[in-house]
Parts: sequence; C-alpha cells; structure tokens
Amino acid sequence: MENRHQLVIVVGSVREGRFGPVVASWVAEQAVVHGGFDVHVVDLAEIDIPLELPAASPKSAGDAYPRPAGMAALTSALESADAFVIVTPEYNHSYPASLKAAIDWHFTQWTAKPVAFVSYGGAAGGRHAVLHLENVLTELHAVTIRDGLAFPNYFTAWQDGRPVGLEAAGYAKTVLDQLAWWAAALRSARDTVPYPA
Repeated sequence: MENRHQLVIVVGSVREGRFGPVVASWVAEQAVVHGGFDVHVVDLAEIDIPLELPAASPKSAGDAYPRPAGMAALTSALESADAFVIVTPEYNHSYPASLKAAIDWHFTQWTAKPVAFVSYGGAAGGRHAVLHLENVLTELHAVTIRDGLAFPNYFTAWQDGRPVGLEAAGYAKTVLDQLAWWAAALRSARDTVPYPA
C-alpha cells in the first residue's frame, strides 16, 4: 500500500510481570497484516522517564523543552508518528503512572494526530483507564478514536500470545481502518495548514 502511515504502538505498563508486551506484539502483528502502516513498538520500560518535570512547560518551551537524553528515542518516535495505539492496563480504575509521565514530558508530538486504545484488565477490560486517557490526550489536541479494543479478564481471555476467539482480529481491523483514515486526513491537514496554536 502506498503512503503508509507511521504507527507508534506504546506499551504503557512498566510493572514487573506485565502483560502489555504480549498485547502490543499481537496489535503490531495485526497492524502489519492491515498493510496501511509502518509499525514501531515503543516499550516505556526501556526508556528513562523521570516523574519529576522541569519548571518550564513543553507548550511554552516548544522544541527547546529540556528532556533527559535517555528520552530522545521516545521523543523522536512520537514526533515522527502519524498515528498511535496506546496499550494500557487498568490500575485502580486508571492508567499507569509511567504512561502519564511519558505523555506529560511531551506536548506538540500528540497534536492533530489520531490515537487508538487497546486495553486489558479485570471485568471492565481497562475501559476506566481509556476514559481517563481520552480526557488527557484531548487536552493535548490529539484526536481519540471512538472504537477500540478492550480485553476483560485477560488472564483467561488469551492463550499462546493471542486472544481466544476469532472476533478480536475483526475488531482490530475496524480500529486500524479508522486509525488509517484519520491518519491520512490529519496528515493532509497538517501539511496544508499549520495547526492553530
């Protein structure tokens, strides 16, 4: 497929024994099969993300925002992305602190780009975490995708690195189709007219 979009899949959990990399690997496989994306997986556990932020806000500092050198790969991946999939668990009805820190260290990298969510957890399948993330990313002028994937009781819903049942792949295709549409529309818009600050 021509004009493939740069898709960054973010593994949001850094907790010991986390399930996120399994989910992200499957999502990446679905995105490759979809054919509309060049896929890059970013695992926050591999990146130095301090919880303490500098006094200057990224909005006021722009590209001069002082980030630690260990965060350069994350910043570069977010800047080059046309679209994102955030893979998140649900901790105490919200998302991990590691993910919040990664988001807070960046500002313009999310602007006018689409974000889809794949969540996992107990009975709610991580939906509480996604609701919070939608609010945060809307504040950063990202465009959140309505449809997403949620895996309730993931500990029994996955086997051999794959969700049990055939319907998950179909849902993933729907999400990726919508993500590709928004990625194309927003990239064209950004290339045509600078996003108003």
